[in-house]
Amino acid sequence: MELILTDRLATLSHPQRMAVFRLLMRRCPDALPAGEIADILTLKASTASVYLSALTQVGLITQRRDGTRLLYCVNLQAARDVVSGIFMDCCGGRADLCPPEFNALAQLGACAEDHKFNVLFVCTGNSARSVFAEAILRDMAGDRFAAHSAGVAQRSELNPYAVEMLKSNGHEVALLRSKNIQEFQGADAPQMDFVFTVCDLAANEDCPLWPGQPVSGHWGLPDPVKVVGSEAEKRLAFQQTYAVLSNRINRFTTLPFEALSRRALQLEIDEIGRDTGKQGVSP
Repeated sequence: MELILTDRLATLSHPQRMAVFRLLMRRCPDALPAGEIADILTLKASTASVYLSALTQVGLITQRRDGTRLLYCVNLQAARDVVSGIFMDCCGGRADLCPPEFNALAQLGACAEDHKFNVLFVCTGNSARSVFAEAILRDMAGDRFAAHSAGVAQRSELNPYAVEMLKSNGHEVALLRSKNIQEFQGADAPQMDFVFTVCDLAANEDCPLWPGQPVSGHWGLPDPVKVVGSEAEKRLAFQQTYAVLSNRINRFTTLPFEALSRRALQLEIDEIGRDTGKQGVSP
């Protein structure tokens, strides 16, 4: 066990191998092709292959074939083993040395009855997907959740098709605006309980750690803004995006927060992110 831990730490000690590992952690539970990983991190294909092979060899990531492509995904259990090996084995579980989250994971839902959870949805430009999510959550369960949205790249206005879709579904749009993620990273910003990325580009960003260690999830969806075609085809793309987000947020708001540990809650959120169904959701 000690040898495995030191091998994994040695592998992660290389900055670019660590960058690959961090990317796959941010995109969890997605499995990414080697070419996409190389493009995101601006690596040569041969260089990315070497790093992926090293991480696979020590079990930090897994590899599977999909047709002619090799897909890579983080091995969460191995990541947990590394952290546990450092904080639990090395310090013997001493409460004064180990981080609190490894001594006892607090029940996030323990204060659910008297706490309004802050939720932030992040995408690239904050013009459609994250704005949809903000409006849907606010109207679906605004009594229990304070919904926010932001983009990693500043845009000055909301997409007109997104505004049209929100209005057609009865949402108030007067107070919605495009915001940059920096608004939520200052000292006076509300502390987030949940942070969800709703596009792959936002998840790829190596953002600073959020204060309070909010529960995070990747609920990536294709960008309806990029759809080309007739007016009907464009509206259909926005309709489908709205429907999927409505379904996911409905599942999220009905989770039994008071009965879930942080780890169990994370697994539920990851599972919701895999949901691409639109059944039961009105366009």
